[in-house]
Amino acid sequence: MTEIEKLLEIMRRLRDPENGCPWDLEQDFSTIAPYTIEEAYEVLDAIQRDDMNGLAGELGDLLLQVVFHAQMAAEAGHFAFADVVAAINDKMIRRHPHVFGDAEARDAEKVEGSWERIKAAERADEDDRSALAGVAMALPALKRAHKLGKRAAVVGFDWPDARGPAEKLREELEEVAEAEAAGDAGAVAEEVGDLLFAAANLARHLKVDPETALAAANVKFERRFRAVEAMLNARGERLQDLPLETLEEAWQAVKDAASADPA
Repeated sequence: MTEIEKLLEIMRRLRDPENGCPWDLEQDFSTIAPYTIEEAYEVLDAIQRDDMNGLAGELGDLLLQVVFHAQMAAEAGHFAFADVVAAINDKMIRRHPHVFGDAEARDAEKVEGSWERIKAAERADEDDRSALAGVAMALPALKRAHKLGKRAAVVGFDWPDARGPAEKLREELEEVAEAEAAGDAGAVAEEVGDLLFAAANLARHLKVDPETALAAANVKFERRFRAVEAMLNARGERLQDLPLETLEEAWQAVKDAASADPA
């Protein structure tokens, strides 16, 4: 028995109606889905921490989620784990004609363009033939904005270079200010959404993944904020007791210290 066969058997045992685990038996697709998302984020966390031992474990946890969903689907007569594997095998071969066929692709950019054209052809056989079909609603909003812009670009609905989305970003910022001045809370929320969408488009043109970039910015902000807290605490001061000017001076000192650090 291979290790994957062993895992499949473990999952079947856990879901056995007579001798299985009560918790596992109570689950369905909707209750397991949040765990699937959580495990994917834990994989990302291990990668960002460069924790290869941890990554092996987290990938195992993510694989368990695939096996769990496949087992529930098999019980309902929809598909089995083997169908999941066969489907991804077929898809990867179909979407890599430069490896498994006669097509040529000399660089990653050409490969990505070919990938998107093949995906578009696949969508043409589905009921929803929009260029935006299949962009999952459950994606984090910033990542979904990036993918929507990318899909639209495939059919030519895009700026020729980064100057377009940069100008759009400035335009949306002005519209946020106008909505705020008008005291229209609904319009402010809408314009802030447009601003973030424009930022995602700018990131795409600059070949930056906005979700990854924002995650890095979050880490940087937290690191600097904690350093400001530590600096003020060492002086016997509290953030909430200090004027903004003093906080800004502390923030700038932390930034300067980080810039001076050769590491």
